[in-house]
Amino acid sequence: MNDETIKHNLQITILGCGSSGGVPRVGGDWGACDPSEPRNMRLRSSILVEYWQGEGVDIPSEDKRTVVLIDTSPDLRTQLLAANTQHVDAVVYTHDHGDQTHGIDDLRAIAYRQGARIKTYMGSPDQNDISIRFKYCFVKPEGRMHPPILDLQDFINGGDTISISGPGGELPVTVFEVGHGNVNAFGFIFCGKIAYTPDVHTISDNVLEQLTGIDTWILDALRYHKHPTHAHMDRSLHWGAQTRTGKLIFTNLHIDMDYQTLKSELTGKHEPAYDGMVIAI
Repeated sequence: MNDETIKHNLQITILGCGSSGGVPRVGGDWGACDPSEPRNMRLRSSILVEYWQGEGVDIPSEDKRTVVLIDTSPDLRTQLLAANTQHVDAVVYTHDHGDQTHGIDDLRAIAYRQGARIKTYMGSPDQNDISIRFKYCFVKPEGRMHPPILDLQDFINGGDTISISGPGGELPVTVFEVGHGNVNAFGFIFCGKIAYTPDVHTISDNVLEQLTGIDTWILDALRYHKHPTHAHMDRSLHWGAQTRTGKLIFTNLHIDMDYQTLKSELTGKHEPAYDGMVIAI
C-alpha cells in the first residue's frame, strides 16, 4: 500500500507532565497549585504513543497497536499501571537526565510479560552514559541469572526519521534537536502531526521551520518567568504563534503553574496538560 493512502491513527497519553520534582514536591510543597484540583497532581514528564493504521472509528485492542514510550521517568511503574499498559514495542529517550531515565528498571515487568527485549533508541552521548549506568538492562552481567531487558538500536541524530515497528504498523518518527541549557535534547514529530518537546530552552530557525503548521505541539512551559534551561510560558506561546501550531499543550509544569489558572489564561485551543490526558488524531 502506498504510504499516501495509509490512514495513520495516533493516540498519545500524558503519563506525567510535572517538572523534575513533580507536583507536589517532596515535603508537600504545592507552590501556587491548588491541592484540591486533581489535575495539579503531576508525575514526572513522559508520554505513551499508540499507533495503528486503517479506517474506522473503533480503537483496536492494545495487541493490535504499536506502543512507544518516550522516556522512563522515576514514576514509570505508577504511570504504566494508571495507563493499564500491557506491552511496549520501543522506548525512545529525549536525553539523559534523571527525570527522563531513572525509571528504566520498571520496564523489566513489561519485557518479562511480552517475552522479548524492548527496542531502545537514544542519542550517541546518551548511549554511552545510560548503557554504562544501567548496563545490566542491556547486557547480562557475569554471574547473574536475570536476562537483559532492553535491545539497544543504532543511535539517533537530529534530522533522522525512524520507523518503529509493532502490531499497529510502522510508526514514523521525525527526530530533531533542541537546546536544553548546556546540553541538547531531542524532540519528536509523530506521523507529521504531533510534536513533543518536554525539555527545551532554545530552538534553531531550521527546526522552527520544520515545526511550522504542525497540528498539535506538546511543549515545555516550566513556569511564568525565564529559566536558564527551560522555556517559560511567553517563550512557548511565541513559538506556537511563530509556527502557526493548531494547538499547544503545555507540559513539564512547575509548582507555580496552577491548572485552573492556566486554563483561564490560555486562549484558543491551547491548554495545560494533566496526567492521564489523551490526545487523539
